[in-house]
Amino acid sequence: MKNSILIYIITFFVFQLQAQVKVGLKEVPDVQVEDLAGKKISLKEYIKPGKNYVLAFWATWCVPCKRELTNMVDLTPKWKSDFNTEVIAISTDDSRAKSKLKSFVAGEDWPYTVLLDQNQDLMRALGIQQIPFTMIIDKNGQIIYSHNSYVEGDEFEIENKLSQISK
Repeated sequence: MKNSILIYIITFFVFQLQAQVKVGLKEVPDVQVEDLAGKKISLKEYIKPGKNYVLAFWATWCVPCKRELTNMVDLTPKWKSDFNTEVIAISTDDSRAKSKLKSFVAGEDWPYTVLLDQNQDLMRALGIQQIPFTMIIDKNGQIIYSHNSYVEGDEFEIENKLSQISK
């Protein structure tokens, strides 16, 4: 019994590390997403050199996702001015929720660019298994940090990473 539990724990951590390795230190894939108006956008073309980005994958049904985005609101102006960083909230809601998404985002009054990954093509290309999932892309277009889930205060870890890459 103890061996079975140990094997399960090791397997769990191996899968977690594999997800992190796939995301770690690589470029954003050339995947199409949509803006709230329905315009197709290549994320790779949207990400401009010389600027840092925080990508937060979320959905309207995901309570921790919405909490993370709400808790980043007050930090966003500082990230923009001090670290030249734009936050992009990437909704993973499917096409059925698209009609409600625009009014939901307007009601939240988030200062973010909101893009849609309705078929989770971008999530699959990055190897993301679950949301919330947040990553930092540096000014060279490299994914330099990522984390799964959300715990109160994670936004300060993001700020710390932004500070480190902006020195």
